[in-house]
Amino acid sequence: MSRQLHLNLFFHSRGHHEASWRHPQTSPYPLTDIRYYQDLAQRAEAAKFDSIFLADQLALGDDVAQAARTWLEPITVLASLAVSTSRIGLIATASTTYTEPFNLARQFASVDHISNGRAAWNIVTSWLATAARNFGGAGQVSHADRYARGEEFMTVVKALWDSWAPDAIADDRAGGLYAHGERIRPINHRGDFYQVAGPLNTPCCPQGRPVLVQAGSSDTGRRFAARHAEAVFTAHMAKETAQEFYTDLKQLAAAEGRKPEQVLILPGLSPMIAGTEAEAQCLLRETNDLADPEVGRKRLSGRFGGHDFSHLPLDKPLSPDDFPEPGTVQAARSRTEVIINLVRRDRLTLRQLLGYLAGARGHYVTAGTPEQIADLMEDWFKEGAADGFNVMPPLLPLQFEVFATEVVPLLQRRGLFRTEYEGTMLRDHYGLEQPASQFA
Repeated sequence: MSRQLHLNLFFHSRGHHEASWRHPQTSPYPLTDIRYYQDLAQRAEAAKFDSIFLADQLALGDDVAQAARTWLEPITVLASLAVSTSRIGLIATASTTYTEPFNLARQFASVDHISNGRAAWNIVTSWLATAARNFGGAGQVSHADRYARGEEFMTVVKALWDSWAPDAIADDRAGGLYAHGERIRPINHRGDFYQVAGPLNTPCCPQGRPVLVQAGSSDTGRRFAARHAEAVFTAHMAKETAQEFYTDLKQLAAAEGRKPEQVLILPGLSPMIAGTEAEAQCLLRETNDLADPEVGRKRLSGRFGGHDFSHLPLDKPLSPDDFPEPGTVQAARSRTEVIINLVRRDRLTLRQLLGYLAGARGHYVTAGTPEQIADLMEDWFKEGAADGFNVMPPLLPLQFEVFATEVVPLLQRRGLFRTEYEGTMLRDHYGLEQPASQFA
């Protein structure tokens, strides 16, 4: 079979536009109602998407009065979605900075069992300064220390998931043997950050281990992804930078001794879709008009580690000098570079920048017809910018339904996307190999 797109639906608020919660055509459900997430997951499964994804934030934002987010804890939500769907992959975010490896390994192994092999972990090294105050108050962990801790964390969780052989459970009622003890081994890890004896107290996952997803695009983040990630979410505002990232990460993966095709790269895409381009642009402008620029200013500050942008006028063109040097930022460094490069390229005012970021926080935002969106996706896919897309509808479920009913059939007719699932596990959908077992 020829190479095909991989599509993930990213759940966020009532849509990825920061004003989506106010839009009259978005979901009527409260963001704490599990029916909202079940409905979206079932819609994505009906459209034959590879997976759905839940992000996370470990602190309450100071813009809560004018902003709505996904409030439920994501691993808990995955457990619910696992029993309300049957084929679609289930990805949740969890932090290596503020989680213990044993707990995380056990939680994701449990979801993989509950879902019969559809779980994936989006690995994050938490950067919010406000999150640090909720976990011991020791101050924000530096960018370098977050990744050093993350590397050891990965060593531990991989060892825990590999501490049971796939055939360790005998469940021989007549013979009186439940498990082969010699097929279960401790890990006895002692490192700089963690001391974990193991083994895990959950049997081997159906997938061997959950699929590993990562979204860091800084130099350190790329190297981390090249070592560990099987799917990479990334943000680009132009095809050229996406192509550069794609080529670089595939080469880094090869240098780590991995097969480049076993690392899928899925840029974020937030399309506003309508019957004509003019109608789509009009809908985007109407949604932008619902956004509060002062909320955007606060979010921009958070992106730059709490930097104060309050002195900047809304309608004066910006320059890179208005921002701190990305190398000094202890937050999401790769996203700060994306923002500064956009300012350097387009000489945006603060109001224009905040309007763009309101759409999808630095991911690719566009508006057009179904054909234009399908053309864009095919172009990026065939020109070495993407293996698929992290689809981020600005309004949910409205714009996802348009995408599913109008764009997906175009991709299918072009032979770019499946018409049926061929496997049952997320590794099947993504075309990923089963990880090697120490017991093999």
